[in-house]
Amino acid sequence: MNHQAFQREFRVGADHPSLPGHFPGSPLVPGVILLEQVALALRDWRGERLARVLEAKFVAPLLPEQQAQVALTEANGRVRFEIRRGDDLLARGSIEGTT
Repeated sequence: MNHQAFQREFRVGADHPSLPGHFPGSPLVPGVILLEQVALALRDWRGERLARVLEAKFVAPLLPEQQAQVALTEANGRVRFEIRRGDDLLARGSIEGTT
């Protein structure tokens, strides 16, 4: 059975230190910052640290100051994530956590 288990809203400010180099003049939120949000959601949901990213696919960019949501679900012993901006899918994949 696959069901929604946890959701967390986030926004990456225009002053985030990763943005000037990614990309100058036209900043995008780097994938590693999106994965950091997945890790924070896992910690909030289960008190676990992100141990491994088993798979991750980035399908659309997130711009600074845009509101987004990370959703975690569990099915068949695997934790899957989706990051969305409204109805738009930005990234998806699966992770493992550890205590």
